[in-house]
Amino acid sequence: MRRRELLMAGVGMILAPALRAQQKAMPVVGCLNLSPPPPSLADLSHDLVHEGLSETGYVEGKNVSFEYRWAEFHYDRLPALAAELVSRKVDVIVALSGTPTALAAKNATSTIPIVFINVGDPVGMGFIASLAKPGGNITGFSNISTELTAKQLELLSELVPQGRLLALLVIRYAQEAAHARNVQLAVQNASTESEIDAAFASLDQLQASGLVVDGDGFISSRLQQVVTLAGGHAIPAVYASSPFVAAGGLISYGIDDAALFRQAGVYVGKILKGAKPAELPVQQPTTFELVVNLDTAKALGLTVPPSILARADEVIE
Repeated sequence: MRRRELLMAGVGMILAPALRAQQKAMPVVGCLNLSPPPPSLADLSHDLVHEGLSETGYVEGKNVSFEYRWAEFHYDRLPALAAELVSRKVDVIVALSGTPTALAAKNATSTIPIVFINVGDPVGMGFIASLAKPGGNITGFSNISTELTAKQLELLSELVPQGRLLALLVIRYAQEAAHARNVQLAVQNASTESEIDAAFASLDQLQASGLVVDGDGFISSRLQQVVTLAGGHAIPAVYASSPFVAAGGLISYGIDDAALFRQAGVYVGKILKGAKPAELPVQQPTTFELVVNLDTAKALGLTVPPSILARADEVIE
């Protein structure tokens, strides 16, 4: 009996390294963020990306781990942070903050799968070959920002029909929208608090009739600053999301971001199970929301046309 036990132990010692080599290590998902980290990293395990990922059977700490990188709204840090994730040999990179993070991830690797969220024109920017067949190592979810900006300009023109010069407040990475009919468009770049202040000051000099505010993460993080400045300068502004209107903004027209983040988690799970980004079509939003603040319209001396009120999903009075 003793001899048999020794023999089995010897076999186990021989086979153990081979068995460990065959066991796949826990996959790692790299998350590239433009924003600062939340107060508690524990909160991240309940976000929408994790929720979508769990639908495919992956739970952080159980059978998948995460590497997070935060640029804290310093755009110039993104390339180095993306390179860090590549050096860590993560299995998938999720570019969470639109075009800036997607571009940094794309430039950092041509082999590690990338799932982007909220890129406006991924084909035009050269991220993918087509929506149906992305090709390469990149896929994700577009927020069709160019089309949305055109719609926001249309709404603003309805609110301020006499306006002949409208302004667009964007980050430096944003694409310029198509020219509205018979309306001059002034693009104001802002990627710092002081640049936002300067942009509004220049609107007075330009005598702009209205403002379209881009839905970038940095500008959204300065929501109250932007809404307060719009009110102080008495300029009608249309925003990309309803929180701006709830905070006192005039009107918003945008997409359901939650659905995109959840579906991004599902895509990550599919890739971890062997799907290729080239075979996962880039998806576009199908749900849009129009919100109007009548109190703000009254303060600006505007009458909201019945055509807008009839289409509104929510009216704040």
